[in-house]
Amino acid sequence: MSLRKVKYMEKLLTVQQLSELIQYSPKTIYQWVHVGFIPHYKLPKGIRFRTEEIQHWLRNKRRGGRPAYKLEVN
Repeated sequence: MSLRKVKYMEKLLTVQQLSELIQYSPKTIYQWVHVGFIPHYKLPKGIRFRTEEIQHWLRNKRRGGRPAYKLEVN
Protein backbone atom coordinates (compact mmCIF):
# COMPACT_ATOMS: atom_id res chain seq x y z
CA MET A 1 0.00 0.00 0.00
CA SER A 2 1.46 3.32 -1.00
CA LEU A 3 1.41 6.32 1.31
CA ARG A 4 -0.85 8.17 -1.12
CA LYS A 5 -3.64 5.65 -0.48
CA VAL A 6 -3.56 6.15 3.30
CA LYS A 7 -6.43 8.47 4.21
CA TYR A 8 -6.17 8.16 7.99
CA MET A 9 -3.03 7.76 10.02
CA GLU A 10 -3.64 6.67 13.60
CA LYS A 11 -2.06 8.95 16.17
CA LEU A 12 0.35 7.02 18.38
CA LEU A 13 0.71 7.57 22.11
CA THR A 14 3.96 8.77 23.69
CA VAL A 15 5.33 7.30 26.91
CA GLN A 16 4.02 10.34 28.80
CA GLN A 17 0.53 10.04 27.30
CA LEU A 18 0.38 6.33 28.06
CA SER A 19 1.63 7.02 31.58
CA GLU A 20 -1.27 9.41 32.19
CA LEU A 21 -3.77 7.04 30.58
CA ILE A 22 -2.92 3.92 32.61
CA GLN A 23 -1.60 5.73 35.71
CA TYR A 24 1.87 4.19 35.82
CA SER A 25 5.08 6.20 35.89
CA PRO A 26 7.06 6.74 32.68
CA LYS A 27 9.96 4.93 34.36
CA THR A 28 7.80 1.80 34.79
CA ILE A 29 6.66 1.98 31.18
CA TYR A 30 10.27 2.27 29.97
CA GLN A 31 11.12 -0.81 32.05
CA TRP A 32 8.22 -2.71 30.50
CA VAL A 33 9.43 -1.72 27.03
CA HIS A 34 12.98 -2.83 27.84
CA VAL A 35 11.86 -6.34 28.85
CA GLY A 36 9.22 -6.62 26.08
CA PHE A 37 6.28 -6.70 28.49
CA ILE A 38 4.16 -4.14 26.62
CA PRO A 39 3.49 -3.80 22.85
CA HIS A 40 5.38 -0.81 21.45
CA TYR A 41 7.17 0.71 18.47
CA LYS A 42 10.71 2.07 18.56
CA LEU A 43 10.86 5.04 16.22
CA PRO A 44 13.66 7.55 15.57
CA LYS A 45 11.95 10.12 17.80
CA GLY A 46 11.10 7.77 20.65
CA ILE A 47 8.88 4.93 21.73
CA ARG A 48 5.24 4.96 20.68
CA PHE A 49 2.14 2.87 21.41
CA ARG A 50 -1.00 2.10 19.40
CA THR A 51 -4.16 2.72 21.44
CA GLU A 52 -5.86 -0.38 20.02
CA GLU A 53 -2.92 -2.63 20.95
CA ILE A 54 -2.75 -1.20 24.48
CA GLN A 55 -6.49 -1.74 24.97
CA HIS A 56 -6.14 -5.36 23.81
CA TRP A 57 -3.08 -5.86 26.05
CA LEU A 58 -4.98 -4.49 29.06
CA ARG A 59 -8.00 -6.72 28.39
CA ASN A 60 -5.71 -9.75 28.36
CA LYS A 61 -4.22 -8.70 31.73
CA ARG A 62 -7.62 -8.77 33.48
CA ARG A 63 -7.75 -11.17 36.43
CA GLY A 64 -10.58 -12.18 38.73
CA GLY A 65 -13.98 -10.63 39.05
CA ARG A 66 -17.28 -11.91 37.80
CA PRO A 67 -18.07 -12.30 34.12
CA ALA A 68 -20.51 -9.76 32.76
CA TYR A 69 -24.13 -10.85 32.60
CA LYS A 70 -27.51 -9.39 31.71
CA LEU A 71 -30.17 -9.01 34.34
CA GLU A 72 -33.61 -9.92 33.07
CA VAL A 73 -36.49 -7.84 34.42
CA ASN A 74 -40.02 -9.17 33.94
